[in-house]
Amino acid sequence: MLSEVRKLRHLGEESARLKKLVADLTFNKDMLSEVIRRKQ
Repeated sequence: MLSEVRKLRHLGEESARLKKLVADLTFNKDMLSEVIRRKQ
């Protein structure tokens, strides 16, 4: 039971980390797209 709680907590933390990573990468992509658009 306790190990399952630890696994769930770990999965929640990993999920949050990955969501932040996706958000950061999406932001970077949007910024680069904007720079490219302005140069054209």
